[in-house]
Formats: sequence, structure tokens, C-alpha cells
Amino acid sequence: MKRNSLLVFLIFIIFFVISFLSNILGPIIPDIVDSFDLSIGLAGFLPFAFFVSYGVMSIPSGIMTEKYREKKVLFWAFVIAFAGALLFALVPSFPIALTSLFLIGIGMAMLQVVINPLLRVAGGEENFAFNSVLAQLFFGGASFLSPLLYSYLVRNVHSGESSPIMSLFNSVVPAEMKWVSLYWVFALIALLMVLVIAVVRFPAVELRDDERMGTGETFRELLSNRMVLLFFLGIFSYVGTEQGIANWASKFLQTYHEVDPATTGASVMSYFWGLLTIGCVLGLVLLKFFDSRRVLMAFTVGAVVALLVALFGSRETAIFAFPITGFFASVMWSIIVSLALNSVPNHHGTFSGILCSGIAGGAVVPLIIGGLGEVVGLRMAMLFNLFTLGYILSIGFWAKPLINNATVRSFKDLFK
Repeated sequence: MKRNSLLVFLIFIIFFVISFLSNILGPIIPDIVDSFDLSIGLAGFLPFAFFVSYGVMSIPSGIMTEKYREKKVLFWAFVIAFAGALLFALVPSFPIALTSLFLIGIGMAMLQVVINPLLRVAGGEENFAFNSVLAQLFFGGASFLSPLLYSYLVRNVHSGESSPIMSLFNSVVPAEMKWVSLYWVFALIALLMVLVIAVVRFPAVELRDDERMGTGETFRELLSNRMVLLFFLGIFSYVGTEQGIANWASKFLQTYHEVDPATTGASVMSYFWGLLTIGCVLGLVLLKFFDSRRVLMAFTVGAVVALLVALFGSRETAIFAFPITGFFASVMWSIIVSLALNSVPNHHGTFSGILCSGIAGGAVVPLIIGGLGEVVGLRMAMLFNLFTLGYILSIGFWAKPLINNATVRSFKDLFK
């Protein structure tokens, strides 16, 4: 079919929006805790409400996409995200926050299932690998920018600035909860995407066999495969680690080092996501020279060291080390997914749905850390990430892919 550059760009924007809405929770948790007078344990339910939606919605979204097609799923995903963001912007309270985050998470889970097959068709099979990497750069760029927007809004809303935009924010945002302005921005972005999706024409996507969602018999066959369950736990552990650090790092810095979450804390999280994105690019190069299992093991050890330095080092060291954990986490998702899909000979579409359900690790691990924090303090509670990192490290030892990643012997071979 004819390649559609405009649609490819729209898909990149969707990647950007998913990240922009998904990865802001960590920087604003300290403000939510202060605004609603929450314990650390209760605060753990915030990421739980968001990421549990992936476990609930990933597989149904695949079934919905095959039945109703991509445009309808994209449209309703953004409608649901808009409703969730607007609800919280209008009624900022803790119970509404949980409902809002769950709704936004449902929308994001629906989008995740649709966009990769759509990107393959819109950009062409021959460009899919390149476009996938470029999409991840859009994803990472949004994660870098969203904490900076949060910091800007908190500094300028109800600050006496008389610009039309700030005057509008001042009229709808409570003075004691400046961070709620973010959810007005999220609602506006989601609404704009609803309008764009409504008018854009989408191509018919013929799913490949490895993209189709299987029947109950296929699920039973896969779930009886030990490797499927092990790699599901790998994705569960990775997302749990990522969110276990991202959601609690700013609160940790506020608690132990008196760091302002709206300024320095937001910058730390911005660099966490920024270095995670940069690490993805470096990982692409390393995977051309080294077996992916060795790269995974090396980066996991680096993440363990960086996390320990962040938790037990000085204020300056922690501010530097938390972003470094993001750098070392950068290759984990792609390597675990590739090892998983290369370890099972068929039913990749259904297997991908099972793996995406593992994103629910982002719900469970931060909740466990919050609960432990009530008992042993947040510093010791964040050591729980060592268990998930330990499991990721073990993948490098027991994974036996049917096909290993292709490597070259020298830098010159890259250009042959």
C-alpha cells in the first residue's frame, strides 16, 4: 500500500502522548501526598490504579481491535483518557484520583495494543524497525518534558503572572493544589487527539499471524509453557522496577534530603527518563556487538549499583545516581521482549498480549514499596527493587532463545 507519512507522524505523536500522560505520576506523588495528607502506603495505590489497568485491558484491547478496527479503538481510548483527566481536574480528591488514573490507564493500554501494527502498515514493513526506534525516541522525549512542564506550572500558577494562560489556570486550579493544572493540560491534549482521530482516515490493517490474538485454546497452550510464564515475570519485574524507582525517587529525595519535588525533584525525574532514552540508542549499538543476554546482565548490574548509591549516598550523589538507574534500565524492556518472542516458535500475537499484561508490575511493585515504607521507612522499602532486578539478572542465565541477536566483529562491519 501507499506509505502515509502524515499518519506515521500522528502515530509518533500518539507515542508522545502515551508517555506524557503515563510517566508524570512519580514527580507529582509528593504533592499529592501533601495535598491529601496521605501516608506512603496509601500513596502506593496511585500507581497501582494506573498500571493495574494494563493487566485488565491489554488482552481485551487486542480482541477489540480485531473486531472494531484501529480507528474506533484509538478514538475511544482518547475519549476515556479525556474523561479521566477532566474528572480529576474538576474534582481533585484522593478517591477521584484513583478513578481518574484507572481511566487514563485504560486508555493508554488500548493505545499500546493498536499503534505498533498500525505503524507497520502506515510506514511500511521495510521501515518498521527504524520507525519503531524513532517512536521510542518520541516516547522518551515526552517523559523528559512532562516533569519540566509540571515544574513550570507549579512555579507560575497563582504566582501573580498576568498572562492569559496563567489567568485561566488561576481561575480553575485551587491555589493550594497548583499541580492539578497538569490534569487540565492532559484533558486538553486528550480532547485534541479525539478530534484529530475523528477526522483522519486510517488504512485497513491486515494483522500478521504473529500479531493476532488467539483463542482460549491458544492461551491454554501458552500458559502451560514454562518459558511464557518466566518471561511474563520478566516484564512484570522490569516495569515494576522502572515504576518502583520512578514513582518513589522524588518522594525519597524530599524525605531524606529535603529536595523540593517541584524543582530539583522534577529535574531528577526528567533526567531519569532522558537518560533512559539515551540508553536505548546506546543499547542498539551494543546489541550489534554483544549477545543480548550479556548486555542485559551488564546493564542490570549497573542498575543495582546505581540504585544502592542513590539510596545510601549523599544528597548530591542521590540526585546524580537516580537518573543513572534510568540509563541502566534502558535496554531491559526491548531485550526481555525480544528474548521472549525468540524463545517461543508461534502464537506471538497472543504471547505479546500476555507480556503486555505484565505491565501490571508497575501497579504491584510501587504498592509493595509504599506498604513496606510504612513499616521500615522508604529507604529500606525501595530495596525491594533489588528482588525484581535480581530476577531480570537471572534471565541472562536461563534464557535460551531459538535465534540469537545478530552481531558483528568490528565497527567497520556495521557499514557492510
